[in-house]
Amino acid sequence: QVQLVESGGGLVQPGGSLRLSCAASGSILSIDTMGWYRQAPGNGRELVARESSGGTIHYADSVNGRFTISRVNARNEVYLQMNSLKPEDTAVYYCSAERVQQRRVIGVTDHWGQGTQVTVSS
Repeated sequence: QVQLVESGGGLVQPGGSLRLSCAASGSILSIDTMGWYRQAPGNGRELVARESSGGTIHYADSVNGRFTISRVNARNEVYLQMNSLKPEDTAVYYCSAERVQQRRVIGVTDHWGQGTQVTVSS
């Protein structure tokens, strides 16, 4: 069983900053990619940023230059530093762990956190 627990969401004014954290726990041998997605009301879930175990990083164009993803492989943790926040960044942010190898499980699995609300408003 793999669990992802996010923290760090909240209400912030435009131009402000927030830092999201996510920790994966369970019978994990390795995680290929960890990342962050978001979903605003009425919209589908979209990629924000992701980082592979080898350090390859991809950002959505809308956050490139404002958000920074970082990962601690040894602790199965991933972070998202969000600066210069805009009202359009308001969404529920989800942590993801992709292609997870687990003890006593054949193959790989993908997992999601429960989501944390980020609201950017004055």
